[in-house]
Amino acid sequence: MSEPHKAVALISGGLDSLLAAKVIQQQGIHVEGINFFTGFCVEGHTHAIRKKDRAKPKRNNALWVAEQLGIKLHIVDIIEEYKDVVINPKHGYGANLNPCLDCKIFMVQKAKEWIEQKGFDFIITGEVIGQRPMSQRKDTMPVISHESGAEALLLRPLCAKNLEPTLPELEGWVDRERLYDFEGRTRKPQMALAAEFGFEDYAQPAGGCCFLTDKQYSVKLSDLWQARGERRYELDDIMLLKVGRHLRPRPNFKMIIGREDGENKFLHGYRKQYTHMVTTSHNGPLVLIDGEAGAEDLELAARITARFSQGRDAGQVDVEIHPREGDVHSVQVQPMRGAEIPADWYL
Repeated sequence: MSEPHKAVALISGGLDSLLAAKVIQQQGIHVEGINFFTGFCVEGHTHAIRKKDRAKPKRNNALWVAEQLGIKLHIVDIIEEYKDVVINPKHGYGANLNPCLDCKIFMVQKAKEWIEQKGFDFIITGEVIGQRPMSQRKDTMPVISHESGAEALLLRPLCAKNLEPTLPELEGWVDRERLYDFEGRTRKPQMALAAEFGFEDYAQPAGGCCFLTDKQYSVKLSDLWQARGERRYELDDIMLLKVGRHLRPRPNFKMIIGREDGENKFLHGYRKQYTHMVTTSHNGPLVLIDGEAGAEDLELAARITARFSQGRDAGQVDVEIHPREGDVHSVQVQPMRGAEIPADWYL
């Protein structure tokens, strides 16, 4: 017997990639998954820290999808390579700082390199025409295929009947009649297909899996670039943008304020990299100071720190300041009142 053809599926952890891989599996193709780690993924970070997210599953959805399909998942770290996609997207950004079209092109390109190295035959994605305003339009689908270099090796099983036949279809590796013609933003056809396959538990449809699509996160990243005078970031930077309350009282420094115990514990791991402060007379947050803050800046930051402690209504609050370099010292400050903090300080 001849060996079955082999495909790699881009697995984000969402419903569409789950279904796309399953559709091709059903045709006797050997499928393995690939998940690219950029550092901007939503799941598994804030869900594990925030009390309000306690009810959400603490799982890596890409691994969970692979488990449901019974396939091997290859997780590939592309953090460094991906920086150029975020900082210099050829096709620009979406509504926020999401380089969706460049992102898809890049990931399909990496998948093509992978199949060439591993001896696989083609690539599967869960894309559906009309589902995303930037990267999943009928006119951008050929752009992704062409600029990634994948060309006819890229198969989108959920909307294949709305597109030109690909090599796997033309060669008879897969039956085009058993593919689908989904289109538009509605997820009802996908949910119906999931029920047909017996999938009852999956990541929420249209939930999004990238912080770059989030307006508030994009504002914080843009602020980071502006403060540094250049568009660059490290993994620690983008992780910290996901956690805490961010305030920029002055152009030269920013405060990252823990909002609850889980965030305080997370920020505790970064305390040696930053000047940080805590209240000692009352329970309060751990606060990181990002930037170069002078004595007056630190006094202002201490008053803001006191504002977010349980001593917010007290006349005086003791705040302990731990400089990144130098001696620890304490100050007694009057907490700022909520109305004293301008709205534009909040990022």
